[in-house]
Amino acid sequence: MKKRIPKVIGKKLRGEWTEMRFMVRVAELGLPISKPWGDSRSFDFVVGWPRHFVAVQVKSTIFELEEGWMCGVGSCGKPYPPGSFDFLAAYIVFEDAWYIIPEDEILGMKSVSLHTNNSHSKYEKYRENWELLQRAAGKNPAGKDPEPGHIDDIQGCAEEFSAGWVG
Repeated sequence: MKKRIPKVIGKKLRGEWTEMRFMVRVAELGLPISKPWGDSRSFDFVVGWPRHFVAVQVKSTIFELEEGWMCGVGSCGKPYPPGSFDFLAAYIVFEDAWYIIPEDEILGMKSVSLHTNNSHSKYEKYRENWELLQRAAGKNPAGKDPEPGHIDDIQGCAEEFSAGWVG
């Protein structure tokens, strides 16, 4: 089999590209998504509504195994400590497949094996299981399910200063 070359070259750039793909997918589901400032947190995104926020760590892989894919789920070669995030969103680049895995399923692990061609594999029940994320993120404040792509309300605030104010 000829080795495939990823469209996005470089681990850091591929990570940023994967995060953008994740943001688009979550927005298509009608869920609010926020990106924390900087990259020093143990999670990449916050998804959901007030009192229902969940932290998501996004990872991608192009590391092919004999019958699947290996996805690193640690940081600096070490497993994430408990409570680092609520869900791992693992993306297999060459399969265009997402796995939405609860944190407690990967605690203490540095990597996971994902097997898209084996319906009995350990993590198969999490493939494209966006419903887990939707349930954890809760309903919108009005108590109804959000419509995909619909924005209920946008508000802004501006302050007026006296003419004598100099900034």
